[in-house]
Amino acid sequence: MVVDRIASNLKCSLSKVQGKAIVGMCRMEGIKLILAKPHTFMNLSGVAVSSLVRFYKIDLDHLLIIHDDVDVPFGQIRLRPGGGSAGQKGVESTIEKLGTKSFPRLRMGIGQPPGRMDSADYVLQPFGKDDEEDLNSFLDRASEAVKCFVTEGLEAAMNRYNPKI
Repeated sequence: MVVDRIASNLKCSLSKVQGKAIVGMCRMEGIKLILAKPHTFMNLSGVAVSSLVRFYKIDLDHLLIIHDDVDVPFGQIRLRPGGGSAGQKGVESTIEKLGTKSFPRLRMGIGQPPGRMDSADYVLQPFGKDDEEDLNSFLDRASEAVKCFVTEGLEAAMNRYNPKI
């Protein structure tokens, strides 16, 4: 959803299928940007990521993986320079395929599933109508964080968009 929002803001078409991903190329304030959405099962997204990283010879510090995170409250984002997968299977796959945990990521907080609902079921269900307004501002904020990452770097984005403790 974040990639779609960025693509829409930049009037970038995600129409090319490459390396098991749907890809679009555009510019953000003069900087070349490759937007990609894995076209694999989410648990195998590392296949798409590693293929694109190799093909475009992307330095890992210029890569930003955006993923959902049930351990972060709904509506919060957290940028990190690396780390483990925290059980997120797509990140686990990416770590395995890249052979490193050292790549930036944007964790999108979706909160814990209600009651005893299985996490896998929870992350796959659509957001409810009640969440629509909050979801739009959440996606706008994440898009702004990505723009900051691209134009000013990870540290600036972390300082500006991570919640203050």
